Amino acid sequence: MREALEQFLIELAARRASPHTVAAYRRDVTRVFDLSAGPGKPMAPEAWTRDLLERALRDFHRSARAASSAARALAAWRSFSRFCVRRGWLSDDPARRLPFPRRPRRLPRTLPERELARALDGIVAEDPASVRDRALIEMTYSSGLRLSELVGLNHGDVDPDAGLLRIRGKGRRERIVPVGKAALDSLRRYLGSTSARPPRDAAVFVNARGGRLTGRTVQRVVRRRLGQVAGGLGVTPHALRHSFASHLLDRGADLRAIQELLGHRSLSSTQIYTHVSRSRLRRAYEQAHPRA
Repeated sequence: MREALEQFLIELAARRASPHTVAAYRRDVTRVFDLSAGPGKPMAPEAWTRDLLERALRDFHRSARAASSAARALAAWRSFSRFCVRRGWLSDDPARRLPFPRRPRRLPRTLPERELARALDGIVAEDPASVRDRALIEMTYSSGLRLSELVGLNHGDVDPDAGLLRIRGKGRRERIVPVGKAALDSLRRYLGSTSARPPRDAAVFVNARGGRLTGRTVQRVVRRRLGQVAGGLGVTPHALRHSFASHLLDRGADLRAIQELLGHRSLSSTQIYTHVSRSRLRRAYEQAHPRA
């Protein structure tokens, strides 16, 4: 089964799954192997049973893992089981009828519009790191980029004259998104500080040695530069993406348009932002109405 897993992961990567997905699926399936046979030991196909998978799910719950982690693991097991059935290594799919854990509907954390604007305008230093940091934060908030989309941005993806970005999102799906004036000004200032015009496939945001920024570096930059916004709670690149969507909706943007801008495949993923706006309406009502 461990050999089957390697073949499965090769096929998964060939289907253009992200490296993060491939790594997560490897962990989730290997955890079941180790539970059954022991760490690193061979496991026969007949040991891959529904009882084993139910036991693995119970272990997830006992270790207080989030329901989303259990749901992702179950998705990995189902996908791996289907692969093994197709290849003839399993006669039946034991993961097919396992119920998905119920995931709590959590509202996305957004940042206050005025506080965020003040924090961005407060990054005024002209040293290269500050110029770069403001540009990458402005771009994330202006276009609602995922962290992976920001660090994966190349010079050939940016059309500053048209104010557009070509983004490669989840599943390598491409979309075109606009960039606001403030973000474009910050980007031009940052790009103007470089010497020769880089190749089209060169990274836009780089470190001091010229290498592409990592996601962890961007997370540290956002926390450091925006540490005072909303008391520093939940200031992450993804909170900027959530704020982008929520602020657009607050100002009357159409939900379908926001779906396209975010690159959501399903409108149901975007509809959660209507709940954020409703909670704000409820707060405003309770604060203002004399008999609320």
